[in-house]
Amino acid sequence: MSQKKVYVIFGGTGGIGSATARKLAHRGAQVVLAARNPERLRTLAAELGAASFEVDATDIAAVEESVKETANQFGAVDGIVNCVGSIVLKAAHQTSEAEWRSILAANLDSAFAVVRAGAKTMRGSGGSIVLMSSAAARVGLPSHEAIAAAKAGVIGLGRSAAATYAAKGIRVNIVAPGLVDTPMAAGITANPLILKASASMHPLGRIGRPEEVAEVVTWLVSDDSSWVTGQVIGVDGGLSSVRTKAAG
Repeated sequence: MSQKKVYVIFGGTGGIGSATARKLAHRGAQVVLAARNPERLRTLAAELGAASFEVDATDIAAVEESVKETANQFGAVDGIVNCVGSIVLKAAHQTSEAEWRSILAANLDSAFAVVRAGAKTMRGSGGSIVLMSSAAARVGLPSHEAIAAAKAGVIGLGRSAAATYAAKGIRVNIVAPGLVDTPMAAGITANPLILKASASMHPLGRIGRPEEVAEVVTWLVSDDSSWVTGQVIGVDGGLSSVRTKAAG
């Protein structure tokens, strides 16, 4: 049995997921990567000495099975992070029903699957679950209706789960980033004009780096944050809470 802390990262090959995986691995944890792309899984798992599962995080049964198998293989699961998501910036009238369903599945279904699997596996030993929301769920931004709704659902899910499972020693917290320079955001960051406008929306004047979000996720999933649960932590350059110019 492993004596290391064991952490499962869904969406582990993405920008924030891989940055989190590297930080945890470098701090001596046993990292288990879960993602859909087999080639990227193999490459990152080899780099970090991590275990891996090829899994669609919107498949509730598959998520449960991967978490259960991790516990069987390593003796426990100490924490789970869900970095699965999507970015679709469209007004409601421009969003198709298929896009709406896809956005809900990628962002909210995956979060529910992770909470459900984590609760089933960690009720006997406790642990930490970290979900990913967005600054768009906390402040009204134009053309974010679908993604804001899904990410606001993640906040509600996380806070309710934190209340449900606190007595079992399971902590549930939510990280809400602003725009981060990840492959998922390439459609925004690759356009200099759009990138400049996006950066200016953040009071600190720039978009975030995956490592900056990963640092907070790493803290929340670890024992260093053992008295923290039910929290939504903005890692967003002040986007959701700070205004630098007076109105008028």
